[in-house]
Amino acid sequence: MNHSVTNTVRLFGAGLRALLMLTLVTGVIYPLVVTGVAQGLFHDKANGSEITAHGKVVGSSLIGQSYHLPLKKGQETPDPDLRWFQGRPANGLGSNSVNTRYKLLLSGATNLSADSKDLLRQVRDARAAVVRDNSVPGYTVKPSQVPAEAVTSSGSGLDPDISPRYAKIQVHRVAERNGLSVGQVERLIEDHTEGRTIGFIGEPRVNVLELNVALRDLVAQR
Repeated sequence: MNHSVTNTVRLFGAGLRALLMLTLVTGVIYPLVVTGVAQGLFHDKANGSEITAHGKVVGSSLIGQSYHLPLKKGQETPDPDLRWFQGRPANGLGSNSVNTRYKLLLSGATNLSADSKDLLRQVRDARAAVVRDNSVPGYTVKPSQVPAEAVTSSGSGLDPDISPRYAKIQVHRVAERNGLSVGQVERLIEDHTEGRTIGFIGEPRVNVLELNVALRDLVAQR
């Protein structure tokens, strides 16, 4: 009996030492090493890929933002602020009912099927809005010019990028609203267009937040 108890105590002690060692290695040392490497080699990405303007963090390059006017009385959906480049629609996002003090960003898709009447209505309405909002005197957007990402949301609903094609559709409207020339706005897009990752992954893209930060700086120089 004493021998059995001794073995049990010995096994318990060995198991406890193993647990403490694994906790130290996997719960303390490994996370510290990974954090140190991330901060040293990938500081920007490790801290949320923040975008700063005039010394202030204005968002992340990984999360799209909306550019809307304040809600008018009786309005449920705000109008877009047409001074700025607009990103993709953010359909499918849930509403924040837990923390009402802050407007939390919620990720989510619509889960609507390709033949859904609701999806078809959303696409038609979005296309009509793109045509209407971006048609200015001397420049008319045709429905056939509107790219897919201008009328559909991404799987997360928070896509931060648009195609150069969609950005160029907005050039004349942005120029007119901000008192800039078309050439100035076109150069902004060219300067903020990123090519395919490693030359062959994905498509050329424009980060809307970075573009609008540059637009604000350009307007301030007038």
